[in-house]
Amino acid sequence: MKQVSIVTLGCSKNDVDSGQMRGILDEEKYVFTDRVTDAEVIVVNTCGFIDAAKEESIDTILDLARLKESGKLETLLLAGCLAQRYPDELLESIPEADGIIGPGHIRSINDAIDRAYADEKPVYTDSLENNYIEEYRHDEVSVTEYVKISEGCNNRCSYCIIPYLKGDNKSRPIDAIVDEIKMLVSRGTREVILIAQNTTDYGIDLYGRYALVDLLKELRSIDGLKWVRILYAYPDHFDEALIAEMRDNPKIIPYIDIPIQHASDAVLKAMNRRTDREAIETLIRRLRENIPNMAIRSTFLLGFPGETEEECEEVIDFIRSTPIDRAGAFAYSREEGTPAATMPSQVPDDVKQDRVETFMNVQMNMSEQLMEEHIGRTLDVLITEESDEGYLGRSYLDAPDIDGIVYVRSRESLNLGEFVKVTITDATAYDLEGDYLEHCE
Repeated sequence: MKQVSIVTLGCSKNDVDSGQMRGILDEEKYVFTDRVTDAEVIVVNTCGFIDAAKEESIDTILDLARLKESGKLETLLLAGCLAQRYPDELLESIPEADGIIGPGHIRSINDAIDRAYADEKPVYTDSLENNYIEEYRHDEVSVTEYVKISEGCNNRCSYCIIPYLKGDNKSRPIDAIVDEIKMLVSRGTREVILIAQNTTDYGIDLYGRYALVDLLKELRSIDGLKWVRILYAYPDHFDEALIAEMRDNPKIIPYIDIPIQHASDAVLKAMNRRTDREAIETLIRRLRENIPNMAIRSTFLLGFPGETEEECEEVIDFIRSTPIDRAGAFAYSREEGTPAATMPSQVPDDVKQDRVETFMNVQMNMSEQLMEEHIGRTLDVLITEESDEGYLGRSYLDAPDIDGIVYVRSRESLNLGEFVKVTITDATAYDLEGDYLEHCE
């Protein structure tokens, strides 16, 4: 049997896709290994969203390609968005690559490996229909699991290549998602993170309405499920019913990731974003008024073509007047094939970076003020790691890998994966510190 390793780059949606590829490997031919140095077959699940992600993908591919000379590696397949976007270029420039699997062809993983061994250099990119493989249910689960509720995107933001790589929004049925979450919880998962390119567009293609609220209602009755976290909720379809469900549903933690991208109406229009600053400010105010201790995360895109200093200052003014708990900024990346790539008045790279640095300095100060408000509170914390000085964990404020951590002091021995109550004693711009109080019920 050949040992197969899957290397995942990019966002959490790629993590789900990699898990699906792993789960449908032909068990009579292939066995999965986490150690790339032991693998005869490596699949690199790439990201092609912005320049930095593309560079990371290329560097990783080149590093792994060297294993054909120094290790056991026989076959190197490229999957994911970068592979979908540049199949011919990748195969031509990286002769060690043996085939391409676009996001719409996850089901073809076994055929791709077989054909690569037959020296065919297969290319699977003709379909964008990346439908979830509902019959697959992975055996090994973690206390925290991502659950993809849809794929693709109906928006056509002028800077974004993703719809051209993954197609329009394709929602999974509610009952299929609920069944998966019940399975995960039965095997030990306590926190579920709902993800999609745009979670607030969930259901429009299946049910003729935006149905995220209907899905959340179905999760109320799942015993053993403690936290449901929602990522990537675009602001344009965030209605009162959804806010009310987030407030009233005991499974939904008061955390939301809303990609805002900008605060200048002129730039938002050029980005083809279907909102404006007033609507965004109103949404954030409604969330904070209705949901106590609401934590809001967002991302901003600076240096968009034609963006002036005054328009950048509007973003800075926005985060000062409408504080966001967690926020990151990215420099605009000129992506060929998008409308923004051909727009006039492209902003120089050094100016873009200066604007990002200015944003992050202001945001760090705002985050620090908001984090200090948690001192004295008692929070539920999921213990994730043991350290020399105690334990590390995450509160409802902290999505894995992108947010902060909670440093926990405890005289008692704590177990990884359990929830405990922690009294917060100190804070920085990103992290909290506190004392173990008791276990959660």
